[in-house]
Formats: sequence, structure tokens, C-alpha cells
Amino acid sequence: MEERKHLIQNPVAKILLCCQGFALLHFISLLPLSSCQSFNYGEALSKSLLYFESQRSGHLPYHQRVTWRHHSALTDGLDQGVDLVGGYYDAGDNIKFGLPMAFTITMLSWGVLQYGDQLALAGEYHHALMAIKWGTDYFIKAHTHPNVLWAQVGDGDSDHYCWQRPEDMTTSRQAYKVDEENPGSEVAGETAAAMAAASMVFRKTNQRYSHLLLRHAKQLFEFGDKYRGKYDESIEVVKGYYQSVSGYKDELLWAALWLYKATDREEYLNYALENAQDFGGITWAIKEFSWDIKYAGVQIIASMLMEEEKHKQHKHILEQYRSKADYYLCACLNKNYGSNVERTPGGLLYIRQWNNMQYVSAATFLLTVYSDHLQASNQRLRCDHGEVGSEEVFAFAKSQVDYILGDNPMAMSYLVGYGLRYPQRLHHRGASIASYRKNKGFIGCTQGYDYWFAQKGPNPNVITGALVGGPDIKDEFRDERANYRQTEACTYNTATLVGVLAKLHSLEGRDHGTSCF
Repeated sequence: MEERKHLIQNPVAKILLCCQGFALLHFISLLPLSSCQSFNYGEALSKSLLYFESQRSGHLPYHQRVTWRHHSALTDGLDQGVDLVGGYYDAGDNIKFGLPMAFTITMLSWGVLQYGDQLALAGEYHHALMAIKWGTDYFIKAHTHPNVLWAQVGDGDSDHYCWQRPEDMTTSRQAYKVDEENPGSEVAGETAAAMAAASMVFRKTNQRYSHLLLRHAKQLFEFGDKYRGKYDESIEVVKGYYQSVSGYKDELLWAALWLYKATDREEYLNYALENAQDFGGITWAIKEFSWDIKYAGVQIIASMLMEEEKHKQHKHILEQYRSKADYYLCACLNKNYGSNVERTPGGLLYIRQWNNMQYVSAATFLLTVYSDHLQASNQRLRCDHGEVGSEEVFAFAKSQVDYILGDNPMAMSYLVGYGLRYPQRLHHRGASIASYRKNKGFIGCTQGYDYWFAQKGPNPNVITGALVGGPDIKDEFRDERANYRQTEACTYNTATLVGVLAKLHSLEGRDHGTSCF
């Protein structure tokens, strides 16, 4: 994303005058969708996983399905004497930011752990594992010593000065690390969480790899906890892009709980219990969940532990975690007294104008996971305005997915490549320039701005499965390349959607695939 990714399009539907042969098709695409519409969640799921192949950095594999991309950033880390080739570009630029990349992998892994059977039913389980492994392979490289983690490659300022395909990059590829003298507990904690969660994903299919990931996760958690400090104070160049507003305590709680889930070792659970008060786990009432602020996720995972008999002894603290989890969920459902998540007139959760969809998809995932928990434990969500059953919680989560896929005032699918009408001018360097396979000529730093960025037409390459920033508070969206607040997509936007789409696909044919309004 450009400038502050932390903070977050507005479609005035544009009628593009095309040649006569396409006029009728174009007219149809601008018509409002039916008031009772059906969505193909299986197709949306397949496309969402395809997106991660568009964001790959490094040497692309022979089975790469997104063919407009090519190898890139093959010397990352060379100047520092370390191999940092691989990983993911976070959004429409060519930088590898460690914190949001790790969150992307944590949430993809959680989706697989929660909905692995449904992913397998859809034929997408293997693709989900490959998306995770592309990230964890990179984290293994980046964790070069128990107390050293390379947390960023590339410089936002120089990168944003240029508009180039990743295959042509001439911008700085300087790598930045956190270590004992320059701590970074947020990125160490989130990477520990990602590797712990992923270790569970690979436990059945690749035990050796699973053990390797878990070893790295333990070391990273110990490093982040022992040498505490904000990562953006050690890597100052990240401040304009992924500054940590919530600090590192939520990431340490988050990592401890994921390590507990991965190991079943009491020391990690005790960490989350003993630090619940001081680290804000049972004091912060939060209305958003994101790459920066993990409290809602921490509170939901902790609250779900209460159903196990062995955790009854910790009921007092876990009840407090659940109280805060309830607050977040009820705020999304508009069931709190006074303080709820704002909504657009079309019913979309609205946190802020910059990349609002990241908060929507993250909330949708947590709501779906918790609805499963409520159903399995025969409980109801306790809100100020009364109790809410699992079906109502899930129905609202589904309404957010349906809005994303086209059930909205703009009749626009915000998942690129899905439906008849979706954003065409994403703020994305690689997508907006002719692909390397079609044009192997070098495109310079400002040449991309001069010719490609300024073009008014659609991008030559479609980033299938990308979830863009989305509409504004009035449900309006401007499909313009320069409108990065609305037309830029990020890996973590789509990552939290994968599991929910898998569940919805498994329910198709049971009257769950139709949305009427």
C-alpha cells in the first residue's frame, strides 16, 4: 500500500464506451444484480488462493499458475550475506514487510486448521498448503539465528518513487533485521505465531517440516519475549507503512496461545494467563482485528479454551478473556450498548477509509469460527441487547461475504476476477504494466509512471482473487489506479477470507448460497 497501510474507493459506476461488439455485454455488466442472487463460493475460494501466486517474490516454481508473473528479486539479502529470496510482496508495491506477511500466514494456517475438510472437499487443500509454505519457507531463511530475524526487504520511499514490475526492480533491496540490540517483539511474535500455526497444518503431511517450523516458532517467541521492544523503533523505515500502533504485547499473547495449541505445553498457556492483565488481554475491549491489533483474536482463542475440562481451573481468567471476545463480536453484530462497529447503508462493516476490507474479512473469519464454537458447545453469544445464537452470528458473517462478492449498492464484486463486474484498475505495479512474458523489454523506474500508471484503461493483467480496499462509508467506489485507498489489495485481506469461503462452499446446495434483499 502507499503511505500508511494501517489506516485504509468510492464507485461512481463508469460507463466505458467500447466497440459495438462489446456494447451489449458492457451494458449488462452495469445493470444492478438481481434482488435474489446466488454466489458460487467454490469459484471464489479457488480464485482467492490463486491470488497468492500473483504476490510471490523470488524464483517461481514450474507449476506456477499465474503466468503473467515471472522471477523477481533473486538477489534479496545478497548485500547482507544472507539468502532472503522468496516470500510475498504485501500489496501493490515490491516490498517484503515481515509483520503483515507473517499475519497472512497465521490466518491462512488458521483457516486450514479450522476448515481443512471443507478445503479438501473443494479440491483446494493442496493450494492452501502451498500458499502457506511459500511464506514459511521464507521465514526459515529470514530467521538466521535464534535471536536474529530479517524483517523487511526493500525501502518504501524508494519503491514508491518508482512504478516498475517486480521483474524489473532497480530500487533499493536493502534488508532490515531485528536482533538483541535492535529488538522487534511484534514481528518476532507474529512470525512465531505463523510458524506454530503452520506446524500444525503440516503435522500430518510433512512431520519433519512441521518439527522444523515449531523449533523456529519456539526460538522466535523466546527472542521476542526476552528482548522486548517495538520493531518500528529498530526498523524506522517501516513507520510510514506498517507502524505498530498497538505495541508488541498483543503479539506476545497471540504467539503464546498458538504455541500452546501447537505443543499442548502448559508454560505457554500460563504465559497468556499470567500476563492477561498487564499485557491487555483482559482489559482491552477492541472493535477491530488486523495485522497490527491481535487482541480480538487472542480473546477468542482464549475464550474457546473454557470448554475443555483441563482448563476449568483457569475459569476466572478465561471468563474475562471471553467477556472481551463477546464485546468484539457483539460490536460487529451491532448488539452492544453505545459502542458498535459502524456500517455503511448497504450493511458493510466500516472501520476506516483506508483498506477497510481488511477489517471486514478479518471480522468475518472470527465471527464464522466463533459461530462454529457456539454451535459445537451449545451456547449463545451474550450481548448487551440479548443473547445471539450461532446461526445468527454466521448469517451476519455470510452477509459480509455476499457484500464482497456483489450483494451491494454498487453491484460490484470486490474480489477481483469474480463475477461480471469487478475493479479493473488496481493500484498494483505488476498488474498495471504489460507482463514480462509479453514484453521482456526493461521498464525503468519512472517509465512506468509516464506510460502505464497514467493510462485510463483497465490493467493488462488481472490479479485474480485479490480483495481490494473496497467502498467508502457511503458504499461508493472509484475504480481508479491512483485511488490506492480503495483499489489496492493486500495479502492479509484475502487470507482471512479463504476459510470462510471454504465453509460456505461446503454448504452450497443447502439454501446457503442465495442472498436476497
